[in-house]
Amino acid sequence: MDDAPEMLAKDGEVVCEASNSGDASEPVPGVGDAGRDSSTESQVEASAAPVKRGRRRAVVVEIPIPAVEELSPVVEAVLLSTPRPVTTGALAHAAGLSARSTEDENAEPIVPTSAIEAVEGAIAALNGAYEATGRSFRIEALAGGWRVMTLPKFAGAIAAFHKAREAAGLSRAALETLAIIAYKQPITRAELESIRGVACGEVLRSLIDKRLVTITGRAEELGRPLLYGTTRQFLDAFGLSSLKDLPTLAELKLPS
Repeated sequence: MDDAPEMLAKDGEVVCEASNSGDASEPVPGVGDAGRDSSTESQVEASAAPVKRGRRRAVVVEIPIPAVEELSPVVEAVLLSTPRPVTTGALAHAAGLSARSTEDENAEPIVPTSAIEAVEGAIAALNGAYEATGRSFRIEALAGGWRVMTLPKFAGAIAAFHKAREAAGLSRAALETLAIIAYKQPITRAELESIRGVACGEVLRSLIDKRLVTITGRAEELGRPLLYGTTRQFLDAFGLSSLKDLPTLAELKLPS
């Protein structure tokens, strides 16, 4: 039986390698070397021809990496076409810098390290060009991917144009509840209400409807209450790359 194919990613290429166990022909059971007549030997050779086994030659799919001047417009076009963050691997795949396994067409595309580095280099080049020409936006790391974002100094003009506050219409109660969940997650409703001092059922449902909060599991305690946490949409809405970008308590402390 063939071993499972092994997929290896190398710089600039993807290798699909499969191997077979055994290097020699398998003997026919029950047939010795001595005492065989010519008819028996002929029958054995006719019915059990030796099967050649050995290691298959690796199949190498070369992925040429284009120049940054050629790759940058492709990355820019993809990012401008969607309002959601796009991962580095997805950008590389869109630019044709990935390959799929010949064994499983439904497998995830294989992106070599060189393609990831090329996409990141293209993003850096685009941001450099934006800064040099005084553009109002940059490509920022956001919620595990990349997204075109306007600079903070234009927030006032954008808010005035859309006639909407940056908090997307969240009430003070919703913001307080969301802040507690963001810093204390995963957290139960009882813990949340003990911190706020009021019932949070309606506010919690509102945040779930806005897809800013989600159920992350159940607590290992009596009654197995639900646990709540923030979502990727929360990171996207508040311009955060990860929860590590939340302000620390020291940064939030008012100056005395």
